[in-house]
Amino acid sequence: MTDTTPQPGVVTFDYAAWSAAYPELASSVTEAAAQARFDMATAILDNSAYSPEPDVTKRTRLLYLLTAHIAFLFLPQSQGGRGADSVGRLASATRGSVSVSFDAGSTAANQSWFAQTQYRLMFWQATIYLRQMRFIPGRSARARIWP
Repeated sequence: MTDTTPQPGVVTFDYAAWSAAYPELASSVTEAAAQARFDMATAILDNSAYSPEPDVTKRTRLLYLLTAHIAFLFLPQSQGGRGADSVGRLASATRGSVSVSFDAGSTAANQSWFAQTQYRLMFWQATIYLRQMRFIPGRSARARIWP
């Protein structure tokens, strides 16, 4: 039996709160699927007391954005998502004989994956401060490289 007691400093996924924040996805993403996407998101943003984002409220918003991004990427095209076959932003589309192309645009290598959906672009912007070097006088700290 697994212990479901919330740990201090750790975000617990709340499907009701997530679906209220992203109703456009909630109608197509089940609670189990959303939980699985949240678990994937925690591999990108550490969900522990040692996370680069120590504020649990802010980390909740960031993890929910990541969850929405991953859910959208896994959502079949028939349900308005990306499906498994398309990567990047839609660059062009034609109708006769069906032609679609995608590109990453002028983005840095690690930003390309973030630029596929509005959710990840918002995440990318919201975490700029985590990708900058911080100097704290009087302390020596090891460099942390995050994404």
